[in-house]
Amino acid sequence: MTRPIQALLQKKGYRLFVRPYELNIVGVRTDNVKPNAFDDAIYVFFNNGEGKLIEHQFSATTDPGTYWLQNPMNPQGTAILKEGQYLQAYGLGLHRGKYLALVQKRPVTVMRDYDRNAVLDFLNGREDKGLFGINIHRASERGTTKTVDQYSAGCQVFASATEYILFLSLCERHKQRYGNVFTYTLIDERALARESKKK
Repeated sequence: MTRPIQALLQKKGYRLFVRPYELNIVGVRTDNVKPNAFDDAIYVFFNNGEGKLIEHQFSATTDPGTYWLQNPMNPQGTAILKEGQYLQAYGLGLHRGKYLALVQKRPVTVMRDYDRNAVLDFLNGREDKGLFGINIHRASERGTTKTVDQYSAGCQVFASATEYILFLSLCERHKQRYGNVFTYTLIDERALARESKKK
């Protein structure tokens, strides 16, 4: 799957990171508008320094859960991260002061889902740009979480605690080499599927 992702990123003019252990972190959002499922994916791939591409696929959500759609923190609506590449927007830090995560350091663009129903509005909301705490973190501390619920109010959230530990170890290695700066890219599953058919 990584090859079509790379091709799509290049087509969009996004950065690809090629130095050894420099992480490409890419969320792939499905077009399912029903919330509360970990039905998206986060791909992490990098060069291992010996010419080999190492890739991991993690089960995740890139969307807020039903609870926050119906009970938005912001009166203008719940944040849904807009597709795009957010260069150097993240760094390792504490999510809500509790545990290690990739936390937002620079502005990102979100769509405000304001109608308080249990349907994800990817395109119809109002754009908002800023520092909103759109972090990349895990759901439960143990096991694999099945439903998003209150785990995401717009964050990018791993379903599996075990997979998340692996992700953090990769981030730590990246940090040791290149500093505490990470780029996150969010793309659409349909665009990726079109790219995959070309291969």
